[in-house]
Amino acid sequence: MDWYPLYNSLRIALISSGIVFFAGVFAAYYIAKLNPVAKGVLDVILTLPLVLPPTVVGYFLLLFLGTKRPVGMWFLDQLGIKMVMTWYSGIFAASAVAFPLMYRTARGAFESFDETLAYAGQTLGLSGTYIFWRIRLPACRQGIMAGLVLAFARALGEYGATSMLAGYTPGRTATISTTVYQLWRTDNDELAFRWVMVNMAISAVVLLAVNMLEKGNRGRRKG
Repeated sequence: MDWYPLYNSLRIALISSGIVFFAGVFAAYYIAKLNPVAKGVLDVILTLPLVLPPTVVGYFLLLFLGTKRPVGMWFLDQLGIKMVMTWYSGIFAASAVAFPLMYRTARGAFESFDETLAYAGQTLGLSGTYIFWRIRLPACRQGIMAGLVLAFARALGEYGATSMLAGYTPGRTATISTTVYQLWRTDNDELAFRWVMVNMAISAVVLLAVNMLEKGNRGRRKG
């Protein structure tokens, strides 16, 4: 059994989760402070990948990153980097579909934050940066962690956009999801089922870890 799809899926999910964590947290923080009209417009734009079919998201990404498109051509001509049909192409696809989950969850956490804590920090002369990292973010950590876990799980199971942007090449771009489809398409149901069980096992471990973390947080608050 070739374990490359597992390795590739995990590194794509981990890298894209890191990207959407910082992008989603900062987007949620600043957008939550905007007026309702601007917030509504940006919400529609940023969460659109959540409701669009993944293949449509992949199509839009190809319009920007394809080798015959301006952005993709620039990277290829100037830097020698091919933005499609490589393993790291999956990072772009996974980040695009996972970002809305991180953003929406983090924004909800920030909107439920008690602003009197920030005002109290300001009266003590604390900087905005200190208040954000040491007061606001820890207070919202449960919502943010939930968003991060959802983003990781979504990136790990991404298929539609990944198949269009990265394709399927064994040992190069294959992920668990694309491997399952290719094995099913070639009537290799036994190996496809093994990969399905691997994916389910990883998802169960992630959810178990989150539940244990939440119980630990509740225990510390009670203490």
